[in-house]
Amino acid sequence: MIKIGMMIGDRYEILEKIGTGGMSDVYKAKCHKLNRYVAIKVLKQEFSENANFVSKFRIEAQAAAGLMHPNIVNVYDVGEENGIYYIVMELVEGITLKKYIEKKARLSYKEAVSIAIQVSMGIEAAHNNHIIHRDIKPQNIIISKDGKVKVTDFGIAKAATSNTITSNVMGSVHYTSPEQARGGYSDEKSDIYSLGITMFEMLTGRVPFNGETTVAIAIKHIQEEMPSPKEFVPEIPSSVASIVLKCCQKSPDRRYQNMAELIADLKQSLINPEEDFVVNTDPDMEGGTRMISDEDMAQIKRKVPYQGSREYEEPDHDETMRLRSDTEAMYENEEDGEDEDNYDYDPKMERVTTILAIVAGVVICIILIVLAVKIFGGKNGGSSDSDAGPIITTEETDATEVEKVSMPYVTGMKVEDAKSTLTSLGILTEVTYEESDTVAEGIVINTDVSVGAQIDKGSKVTLKASAGTQGVEVPNVVNLTFDEANTQLVSKGFLVNKTENYSDTVESGRVISQTPSEGNKAPKGSVITVTVSLGKEDTKIRVPNLIGLSEQDGTVEAIEAGLTVGSVTYIYSDEVGEGMICYQSYSHGSYVDQGTSIDIKVSQGAQKVTYKCNVSIAAPTTSEAPGYVSGMEVSIKLVTDDNNVLLDTKTSTFPVATNFNGMTASGGTLTMTYQVTSEPTTTTNPDTGEQVTVPGTTEDRSFTRRVEFVKE
Repeated sequence: MIKIGMMIGDRYEILEKIGTGGMSDVYKAKCHKLNRYVAIKVLKQEFSENANFVSKFRIEAQAAAGLMHPNIVNVYDVGEENGIYYIVMELVEGITLKKYIEKKARLSYKEAVSIAIQVSMGIEAAHNNHIIHRDIKPQNIIISKDGKVKVTDFGIAKAATSNTITSNVMGSVHYTSPEQARGGYSDEKSDIYSLGITMFEMLTGRVPFNGETTVAIAIKHIQEEMPSPKEFVPEIPSSVASIVLKCCQKSPDRRYQNMAELIADLKQSLINPEEDFVVNTDPDMEGGTRMISDEDMAQIKRKVPYQGSREYEEPDHDETMRLRSDTEAMYENEEDGEDEDNYDYDPKMERVTTILAIVAGVVICIILIVLAVKIFGGKNGGSSDSDAGPIITTEETDATEVEKVSMPYVTGMKVEDAKSTLTSLGILTEVTYEESDTVAEGIVINTDVSVGAQIDKGSKVTLKASAGTQGVEVPNVVNLTFDEANTQLVSKGFLVNKTENYSDTVESGRVISQTPSEGNKAPKGSVITVTVSLGKEDTKIRVPNLIGLSEQDGTVEAIEAGLTVGSVTYIYSDEVGEGMICYQSYSHGSYVDQGTSIDIKVSQGAQKVTYKCNVSIAAPTTSEAPGYVSGMEVSIKLVTDDNNVLLDTKTSTFPVATNFNGMTASGGTLTMTYQVTSEPTTTTNPDTGEQVTVPGTTEDRSFTRRVEFVKE
């Protein structure tokens, strides 16, 4: 059991509990070895006792520990102590994207795109390491106090299995891909779908699919057409809406195929927001609304089990991190808590609900029939005491029930449109204004009544609308280096678009001009375009590479470049083949005046080198030839390094003169062989007592000498 002040792993001191979730508790701790603060996620006891779950938990966490990226909450360590399984992670001080969206109602498209780019870069780093997140959602994205966006819980989703599903499943199912909802194969494009849903929520302040149960929401992901965010916030640029819709295609093949493609389009949307550059895949491919099969429905329901069932089923999949779905992990309780209501799928409750719905329908029909009889029957039947027309009662008693209306979604509308919408429902309005750097002037930021709330007709709703912004004064960054200019502009809350051009007056790397110019005011998040100098435009001719070309081809290349060929000489070259240019008087890539004469040298191939041998072979010495006696016959054999035999003879007279030439090898080996005979020995025959002489034995002995030749 974890206690405040205890040490884990002989280095992590538990300081305080900072969060809890469905499968783990999170603590702030201090690493005494590296003297830094960390977050430690400790697996809850009910999961620590399951060996299969723990095994997968450790494998996935260790794989995630290999990810190091500024847009990922890094995993530092994975460990176990006395049955306590834990993950040590980077401690990020900040707020989840979910809370940030709730705080701001919705984000401007520039802010949403900027956040999406950072999230995409973190996910791209994971995908490049063959790790799929499987649970991308605002709750798993953290915005640090310094504005850095980080994705957390990489690798944790796959470790969770059916026994980790609690009642808190509403949060994840809003962001799950159709293939995950069906429990099928998932890959990098499943993360792209979930990120698309997250972008939709950032832009509109709501999720595209809602329902009373997880099954209902999952079915909508599979069956219903994805709405455009422009339906809820019309001023969203077309390119941004197209990016979201491409991410959220039903068919994975119609989505972005990788994060690099998505990042490129997101960056382009900041520069040309209304340009139609988003490339859609084959429109004939399936991707829209489709009917859900009974088999799919059964599969979805199996993915959202009844809460009372705690049986653990081991899914049939590899233990690797790659490309395999474990859909149950989509519905794991988030570590930062869910704000959604909790629902469970219970087969018994579904039957009860169906029966109640039928009964309710019958009751409603009876009520409608009774009302119809009273209204229409009252006009034609019965007697009247007076010839007067029908009496209309205008007096309202205390028992009269006030009509209720549902609060519509007006955030992001123009004030007049929002007031018109509410007035048509019988709702009174009051408008207050406040400055906003992110919401355009005259647009509703939020309301004091939540969307969907039942309110009395005639009641008043306060609309908080944007009064616009005076904007931030654009600083002067002309003549600064690009890094200096970028730092200044980003610190003011601007985005920076860099272009380049030649300049005769501004040195390379410094800013020539900026748009908007100094002194103008612009909202935070606006794009400031800075033009950076490439230096003076050089009109000289760039020398082409002639090395390795034939003399003829090199001459043509030089002339086409605006040069002339000067002297041509022919030399031996060990590196360039015969007939090819091996030297040019001006190096490749240098700049010269037009018409400059360039000298070349053409290879004659490698120069042939021959050697001669005029050594005098001395007699063997006692150190190299034990047993050799002057005058003995010696076999002499001289072989070159390329196995040519120069000398093979016998002699007893030394020295031996040699005179060889024309060899291609630079040396050879001299082998000298001689015979040594041992002295005879005398022994006594034990049977006869006679002396017997045993002749000596003869053996061949040899040694070698290294002989170096001389160049001719």
